[in-house]
Amino acid sequence: MSEPPDGVLADVLPAAAAALGVMLEPAPGRAVPAWALPAAARVCVFLVDGLGERLLLERGGHGPRLRELLGEPVDGAARVLESGFPSTTATSMGSFGTGSHAGTHGMLGYQVLDPARDRLLNELSWDPDVDPRVWQRRPTVFEAVAAEGVETFHIGPALFAGSGLTEAALRGPKFIAADSLSDRVDAAAAALRSAPRTLVYLYWGDVDKTGHVHGCGSWQWGEELAQVDLAVRELSARLPADGLLLVTADHGMVDVPSHARIDLATDAELAQGVHLTGGEPRAPMLYTEPGQAEAVLARWRARLDGRAAVLSRDEAVAAGWFGTVADENLPRIGDVVVSVEDVLSVHDSRHQRPGLMKLVGLHGARTEAETRVPLLRVAGSRVG
Repeated sequence: MSEPPDGVLADVLPAAAAALGVMLEPAPGRAVPAWALPAAARVCVFLVDGLGERLLLERGGHGPRLRELLGEPVDGAARVLESGFPSTTATSMGSFGTGSHAGTHGMLGYQVLDPARDRLLNELSWDPDVDPRVWQRRPTVFEAVAAEGVETFHIGPALFAGSGLTEAALRGPKFIAADSLSDRVDAAAAALRSAPRTLVYLYWGDVDKTGHVHGCGSWQWGEELAQVDLAVRELSARLPADGLLLVTADHGMVDVPSHARIDLATDAELAQGVHLTGGEPRAPMLYTEPGQAEAVLARWRARLDGRAAVLSRDEAVAAGWFGTVADENLPRIGDVVVSVEDVLSVHDSRHQRPGLMKLVGLHGARTEAETRVPLLRVAGSRVG
């Protein structure tokens, strides 16, 4: 068992705000982080989708600067964080953007039940019939920081501008569209110097994309990590003297071979009594037919014994899997909640897009490989 993480992903933006001189009231169920960052006038948070701490340790030869930063002492600040459950982008973005638990902000998975419509909502691609600002009502850290006079920026692909996920979890900053990684580095460097106090959020998703398609053990994944390593070197070289660069991630990833997959579309035993299957293959959330929750729970526990943790909604909430859960968010959680612990994935091609069955790298569960993410720090010459 590894050393426990130093904090959680939800701590990152509140800590960055504090470094900028903006002290925020902790979200429900959250406390002021036990670690702190040095004071800085300009902070850039570079979030690399899919860059788990375990992957960085295992594949660090492709990212020597990142590996070096992971091993550096940081004077009481965090180096390893817990992303939270489920370890998936939509949930992690909610936690990152609002500084709160998944159960508090309510973005509880890749696909979750919209109780008002009895339909699954994909929280990445979204649905125009769902107002993201109603679905996720908590203010974002970006909004709070901007209200205190700090210029805030979000740098990412153009399709993210005004998207449901952006409006729900990351609303507030000025959006700057840039496609290539080098263009995003240029935009971040310029944004950092655009005002006396700045908070810049830079997103890169190709590490996650490459892991999904080719696997996180592939040579393609190693090459993608090398590109991120170069980007961190470039950002570090262009960091203002009063600037601070933070590099983190939303989750890790594991590879699952095609023979280790279950599909409810062809598995009558596990499909029995299941109305809708949300979550994702490493962390299914089962919305059961009326009166079937206990029977589904028993069947799944018997079938996946030793391979997955299978809990009822009440058990998962009591165990703290989602942190502090607001009452209005409880119905979004499955009647049965699963976190896979083995080399295994559970799909439902009846309710999930077919492409999920073809992905090699997966995430979502509570394993260390999926939940532990790095927090790397580079300080300007007048910071730290």
